[in-house]
Parts: sequence; C-alpha cells; structure tokens
Amino acid sequence: MIDVLVRVVEAAGAAVIVLGALWAAIRFVVDGVRQRDAAVFTPIRLMLGRFLALGLEFQLAGDILRTAIAPTFTQIGQLAAIAAIRTALNYFLGREIAEEQKQVSERGPGDERTPS
Repeated sequence: MIDVLVRVVEAAGAAVIVLGALWAAIRFVVDGVRQRDAAVFTPIRLMLGRFLALGLEFQLAGDILRTAIAPTFTQIGQLAAIAAIRTALNYFLGREIAEEQKQVSERGPGDERTPS
C-alpha cells in the first residue's frame, strides 16, 4: 500500500516539474519571438522556479512516505541526505525567486532594463 502511495506522490512531483518545464519552454519561444527584451523572461524564470520548488516538495514527501514504515538506519540516513539536498535546493531556489520578484517590482511596468 505504501509503495503505491509513494509512486503516486513521486509521479505527481515529476508531473509538476515536467509541466512547468513545458510551460516555460513554450512561453520562452512565444515571448522570445514577440519581444527581444531580456526582461520579458524574468516572469518565466519565476514561474519555472515555483514549479520546480513544488515538484521537489512532492519528491521529498515521497521519500518521507517510503521511510515511514519500519525504516532501517540506512534508510533514515539516506532520507536525511536526500532531505538536506532537496531542502538546500528549495532554499536557494526560493531565495532566487524572492530576489527576482523584488527586482521586477522595483523596475515597475514599462521599465525596459535587463535583469542583473
């Protein structure tokens, strides 16, 4: 039963990441053809970052479910390592998203400066 739940949660995480990547790729091509301004890509990066963060959370949830029933010390160690890596990824991704959002709000509408 747990194996099925783990697979469903991990599949949901993978689906979120794939859908986010597809959405970002389509927006990148469409917006890139319409506008040559690099600033137009910042909202695309922000949305992709949100998809990645959500997908990583689902993946971590799957790992936690996997070790929820009678875990061995090896499984606990593996979960700790995976959780640390995914938490670090989410932290840095969240920090980058917040910084990009701050830059977008500081520029305001119509400002054509490229993001740094």
